[in-house]
Amino acid sequence: MTQPASLPYRPCVGVMLINAAGQIFAGQRLDAPDGVAAWQMPQGGIDNGEKNRAAALRELWEETGVTADLVEFIAKTDDWVTYDLPPDLLGKVWGGKYRGQRQKWFLYRFLGRDDQINITSDHPEFSQWCWIGADEMISSIVPFKRAVYTQVVAAFRKYLA
Repeated sequence: MTQPASLPYRPCVGVMLINAAGQIFAGQRLDAPDGVAAWQMPQGGIDNGEKNRAAALRELWEETGVTADLVEFIAKTDDWVTYDLPPDLLGKVWGGKYRGQRQKWFLYRFLGRDDQINITSDHPEFSQWCWIGADEMISSIVPFKRAVYTQVVAAFRKYLA
């Protein structure tokens, strides 16, 4: 069996999308077990040769339908933020090639209207979405990602409601 520490982290981006009131976009994951709240912000892998900011805008569009012309860049995390998968997921996601993710996070302000958000796509990730406060976002993420969300909220706190 492969030791988790010998596996690399999957390069990834995350997007904290905030509205004019400083609330955060949260999507309920489609793959969450019945009755489990698994809300998260848009995030996903960086394609080979793709720049981090381009990956963030692509993931935002793929998961929310929000295009680059509907957002304003505000900030990004200085450092990469990492998390390890829990033992029950290790070897089951991403083909078993990664121990977790290392993420660069971007903060964007949404300039559009709520009806311009569309979570139905060719490969939907969310069953529903809402705007929530920072503390609720942290408490709504799956436990193994909570430390990451705490770091991201701390990095962007001055821009939030």
